[in-house]
Amino acid sequence: MAFELPNLPYDYDALAPYMSRETLEYHHDKHHLAYVTNGNKLAEEAGLSDLSLEEVVKKSYGTNQPLFNNAGQHYNHIHFWKWMKKGGGGTSLPGKLDAAIKSDLGGYDKFRADFIAAGTGQFGSGWAWLSVKNGKLEISKTPNGENPLVHGASPILGVDVWEHSYYIDYRNARPKYLEAFVDSLINWDYVLEMYEAASK
Repeated sequence: MAFELPNLPYDYDALAPYMSRETLEYHHDKHHLAYVTNGNKLAEEAGLSDLSLEEVVKKSYGTNQPLFNNAGQHYNHIHFWKWMKKGGGGTSLPGKLDAAIKSDLGGYDKFRADFIAAGTGQFGSGWAWLSVKNGKLEISKTPNGENPLVHGASPILGVDVWEHSYYIDYRNARPKYLEAFVDSLINWDYVLEMYEAASK
């Protein structure tokens, strides 16, 4: 299955002032496009171009680093765009998700603090995650393009902490970017959709 660059689910100005048009143009149109272009070439060379994206990510982990880097980042970004929306974030979570965060993570405030800490504490490039593992929610962080799929978990929310995700808007203030993401951008409906799929 060839990788394709998805359209953004909103216009380039929709996430301002928390994420600018300029950031989205560079991040989506250039960085994500590069993962798609390189990933397709590398998947074909590896004879894996007929597999689903998730299978390519899992199969290339630890065996074909260049392919894994691009396929992992393609997977991460497909969802990253959908994990944000205009007027998102904050504490108005769907009930089922709110209940799971209370029981598994100690409530919204603790989730918020721990998720931001994971993103802030990821040295260099990487991601912070909320995932389902063994039926429970957990927060983690990964380097570069790695994601929870390769650690036996199902990601339901991720935030990109590569500098290209925030440097135009926040310079080196990664914690401010993470606070804006959690408080003003998260598309909780999409998180719920992925949570329900992961909980089946």
